Amino acid sequence: MLVNGQEKKLQTPATLMEFLRAEGYGPERVAVERNGAIVPRPDYDAVRLAEGDELEIVCFVGGG
Repeated sequence: MLVNGQEKKLQTPATLMEFLRAEGYGPERVAVERNGAIVPRPDYDAVRLAEGDELEIVCFVGGG
């Protein structure tokens, strides 16, 4: 699986939500594109990741 252009091995089958949490991402603070399509946040628990997937994860940063 590719995550932000880097090869990442899935250790066990996981949902997108499980993967994000395991990698230290705050699911409420990211936008995810999977295989070229934006994944709506309410679907993070339902999307099952596979070895051939390509993810782009963008983190929102606040400031002022």
